[in-house]
Amino acid sequence: MQTLETPRLILRSWSILDLVDFFSYASDPEIGPAAGWKPHVTREDTWEALRHNIQADDGWAIALRETGKVIGSIKLRPDPKRPALPCKMVGYSLSKGYWGNGYMTEAVGRVLAYAFEEEGLQMVTSYHQPGNDRSRRVILRCGFAFEGILRGSGYQYDGSPMDEYSYSLTREEYFLRG
Repeated sequence: MQTLETPRLILRSWSILDLVDFFSYASDPEIGPAAGWKPHVTREDTWEALRHNIQADDGWAIALRETGKVIGSIKLRPDPKRPALPCKMVGYSLSKGYWGNGYMTEAVGRVLAYAFEEEGLQMVTSYHQPGNDRSRRVILRCGFAFEGILRGSGYQYDGSPMDEYSYSLTREEYFLRG
């Protein structure tokens, strides 16, 4: 993935050198389940996820510009629920120690600029599960419109069905925001 920058962040490809930072937040029991994945128990869990991220090349490590420390991740990949449009969905996770500082809103905003201005997408979508109010606030701050609740459309990491709150932002809406 192309490296993207914001005033405080660098969104860059994953590296094997990110293992320690990735494990630090991926092992937190509040992070993974909110994003639909199982918290990492061992560094081997993180190593497998890191290898997958490097190979998939559909997202970025979110690093602090000042220190280079990886504090989260953000992905932009095809939305399987929207096969008729040039559309991708954005998903993300952030280390709990960095919540409430606007980092994720900043990262999502930069990914939206990339999606619409460089990839020429017609729509970007985002989803969150019930109770994930932090994610909902980021999505709304970034200009997405709430579409509704897709009941039983997603799965938790344990295979159990879950609802998904659905949001979208069209190309026209993005450019009208200024």
